[in-house]
Amino acid sequence: MNSSSISASDRLTKARERLKVATFESFGLVDETNGLRKETRVRELILKVAEPEVKYDAVKLEEGLFKQPGTWLFRNVQLFIPLTRFTLSVLSDIYLKKERKNRKMRARELMLLISNLGPAIIKAGQALASRPDLLPKEYLDELQKLQDRLPPFSNIEAHNVISDELGRPWDEVFEFIKPDPIAAASIGQVYKAKLKSNGHTVAVKVQRPGCEDTISLDLYILRWYSSWFTKALTTLGRNVNLVSIIDDFGELIFREIDYRAEMVNCQRFAELYANIPGVYVPKVYDQLTKKRLLTMEWVDGLKVVDRTKLLDKGINPSKIVDTLVQCSLRQMLENGLFHADPHAGNLLVMENGNLCFLDFGMVSYVEANQRYGIMEAVVHLVNRDFKSLANLYKRLGFIPSEQDTSPIVTALEKALPDVLNASVSEFNFKNVINKLGDVMYTFPFSLPPYYIAIIRCLGVLEGVAIQADPQFRIISDAYPYIASRLLTDSSPELQKALQQLVFKDGQLRWDRFGELLKEAQFTRDYDVTMALNQMLDFLLSERGTVIREKLRDQIVDGIGEAGTASIDYISSNFRQISLGSIPSILNRDSQALDKLMQTEDFPQELQSLIKIVQTVSNSEGFDPRKILPLLRRLVSEPEIQKISILLAQSLSERVVSRIIRRAFNVPQQSRIPSTQTFQHLKPSETV
Repeated sequence: MNSSSISASDRLTKARERLKVATFESFGLVDETNGLRKETRVRELILKVAEPEVKYDAVKLEEGLFKQPGTWLFRNVQLFIPLTRFTLSVLSDIYLKKERKNRKMRARELMLLISNLGPAIIKAGQALASRPDLLPKEYLDELQKLQDRLPPFSNIEAHNVISDELGRPWDEVFEFIKPDPIAAASIGQVYKAKLKSNGHTVAVKVQRPGCEDTISLDLYILRWYSSWFTKALTTLGRNVNLVSIIDDFGELIFREIDYRAEMVNCQRFAELYANIPGVYVPKVYDQLTKKRLLTMEWVDGLKVVDRTKLLDKGINPSKIVDTLVQCSLRQMLENGLFHADPHAGNLLVMENGNLCFLDFGMVSYVEANQRYGIMEAVVHLVNRDFKSLANLYKRLGFIPSEQDTSPIVTALEKALPDVLNASVSEFNFKNVINKLGDVMYTFPFSLPPYYIAIIRCLGVLEGVAIQADPQFRIISDAYPYIASRLLTDSSPELQKALQQLVFKDGQLRWDRFGELLKEAQFTRDYDVTMALNQMLDFLLSERGTVIREKLRDQIVDGIGEAGTASIDYISSNFRQISLGSIPSILNRDSQALDKLMQTEDFPQELQSLIKIVQTVSNSEGFDPRKILPLLRRLVSEPEIQKISILLAQSLSERVVSRIIRRAFNVPQQSRIPSTQTFQHLKPSETV
């Protein structure tokens, strides 16, 4: 074994050990009753988003800058004049009742104004583009066009920053392949270079000189203005704390300008997600990364949005998009640590077809209870249960606890489409956020930072994916993953959400359950046996008593209508289950069953159940042998034994009744409903 393979193996072992330390608990548990795996993928990390060496401290900034009036007064004038002119224009529109008419024009003016006011203001404008609770749609659309680009600073300044950070001349370490930067943004610029020590090609990111001072000054001024605007909004009946919004933004941007924090976030991202098939995270050079300098492995590749070039290389753009979405869903909904800025410039498709993530300056974290809330919101949206959705928003703190949700529920019903029946063109994420944003802007919503980061992430994600695959829609593509999680996750929160989705008024909604099973099978690591085990857990629990009894009655009623061939088929399957073998209904030879279901005497009540079984048996990767532990559990459960006796009794009564009628030519009489039959059974007959 050569040294490089040993090194790679060591790195992998250490990464796994760090990953184990980074979590409170492992994914998987084993159900002791049947040996089947049970799991929850919502994990709470101990090591979350890396903190910067210098944290944002509003009080400290104010104390320091207040003593430098010459500094902040000059910058204040630079910001005050254009922003005041714009504000007066909007107030004039409101006074003249032209605000709606001129809104699109004013939004365009604001975007152009912000783009010339420096890095902090540009970043603040980009953050506002994801705030439907603060700005109407026209402003959001324009602010999304803000480009985080400034003219590059001089190469001499860049060389000086590198030398200062390393403590030695830059040219002792790097040999620039190109003298000028290959990319420049508001905070820093990137050079392509080689390491003189080993010849490796690297990307060298250098921070703009004076960046932290400029951002600190702008944050101080913005915070001062925001306190006045908050008071003005309060008098207008809008309870929005703009000061806290600026403080949240300050924390984010201080993380972004500390490249050591970015390095740690990149390493944590790699530990959590680099094992996903098709995902690649470049190496960061620890010894050559400082607060204002980041050195990372250089990666060659094509842009995700360059569909033509991808196809020319024999790479399927749809497969790349699927990898991007599946990885992003696992980031946001499983571990919680996610890349919050997956735009086209931060993603590359490598020659081998792997998707490479770049730039970890914007990484966010979603707490476990917040992840449950996101998935619960999807369930309510699919279910069109807007009352529960509004209550969820209240529980998550999006709206005040004393707020009457009735008008919000009405507004949501009018604004949002039917998820399952909406057309692809109508139900994309941008449309949903626009419609949801109108509601949030009208009512007193206040969105927390994590939700803003997710809105931004999903919006950018869908925009990138649509360019690679025009038919892509983030919500419809995410639904199979959500369905899989609902069906297989053992957490009480998701189990409750599943029950809300598939049960209504004590009845199993066969169509909705079947839809979930169909959607879930398109997820890569979906395990249908886990889904069945979870459902059986609920049905056999005390909470599932009413539903279990109604389901039993429905099946027995169906058997009561069955013809001879149907009864023979059903009896045969019950006999196979009782012997602990795989019933023929789960084998993929469905010709006999299809023929049987087309007969006139096949009971309608059993049609939905059979379709569910067929969906299960036709699921990708389904292995009938995996069902055996579940069948053993069925045989051993007292409740199932009780139901089996009742079903067997119904079957035998049906057969005997038919023989007698045929022998004596007796016409069929209306049968006694199964619920009445069970009421006449003595306890001793049902155990």
